[in-house]
Amino acid sequence: MHVDTARELKATLSRRLSEAAPGTVVASDAPGPWSGVALGLAPVGPQQVRLAVRLRTEADAAQVLDALDDAARAEVDVRVIGPVRPLRSPTPEQLQRRTRPLVPGLSVAHPDVTAGTLGGFVRRAGTDGLLVLSNNHVLANSDAAREGDPALQPGPADGGTAADRIGTLTAFQRFVATGNLVDAAVAALDDGVDADPAGYPGGPLLAQVLAAEEVDPDEVVEKVGRTTGHTRGRVTAVEVDGVGVQYDEGTVHTFDDQVEVEGLAGSFSEGGDSGSVIWRSSDRAPLGLLFAGSSTGGSAGGGVTFANPLATVLQVLGLTFVAGA
Repeated sequence: MHVDTARELKATLSRRLSEAAPGTVVASDAPGPWSGVALGLAPVGPQQVRLAVRLRTEADAAQVLDALDDAARAEVDVRVIGPVRPLRSPTPEQLQRRTRPLVPGLSVAHPDVTAGTLGGFVRRAGTDGLLVLSNNHVLANSDAAREGDPALQPGPADGGTAADRIGTLTAFQRFVATGNLVDAAVAALDDGVDADPAGYPGGPLLAQVLAAEEVDPDEVVEKVGRTTGHTRGRVTAVEVDGVGVQYDEGTVHTFDDQVEVEGLAGSFSEGGDSGSVIWRSSDRAPLGLLFAGSSTGGSAGGGVTFANPLATVLQVLGLTFVAGA
């Protein structure tokens, strides 16, 4: 319908909602004096829109549509969106606490490691239930661990002890001197440890992970990590070969086909953010597993961050990314 007609319909329905007694317009109990209905305009073409109707439950939708005539009903975009709440990013202090259910961004580590980041959740053929995804140097102590070792949340640097065990190391890709592609490991969750794979700032990521060749320079990206929390950055280089990473034991391992990111304002990441999943801001498509960085070199200050293409991580370890519960 024409935008002016839609505005008239919106005003009529808004007036009806405001004049109705509480509980008579929708089936669910809306909090306070609110009718439980949000109205707007959904563009479909030049000067053409539909009336956008947003509701808490399916029962509400049926009740509101019954109040419209057939012509109006054909021109509405009705969506059941459930309760709406403020979207807040967790602070680093919150991410460093013991937290259940588990969510991406939390402090996690092997007992002999300080702390890194729980990047997200995956599944692996032959292993029941969800697995935590992070780095080798976070969950497998840079090849020094053995499968079956515990994973702690929070990590020891944040007070984690044996009582904070969430699962066991299940698989990791070992390092070689040169030509590494990933710094990655997974831990299977213990029975009774709940997790929320959709618990990223802003909601779940897409289930489809970007192919490595689809990651483009200048993409705006985000991550949530144990040290710096929720940050935004920009892809500044792809297919980067020969990235030399100095690990704690003094050994330098080089990595090929990596993604470089710099922060939009200061650091995109700092120590302890290793293991974070990076996603594209435009569509929330996951694309990288953060594992290393520098303190200088970024045009906005704060150095640059390096990430393994997430598609490569999944391929190497035989994983499937879990975007939601």
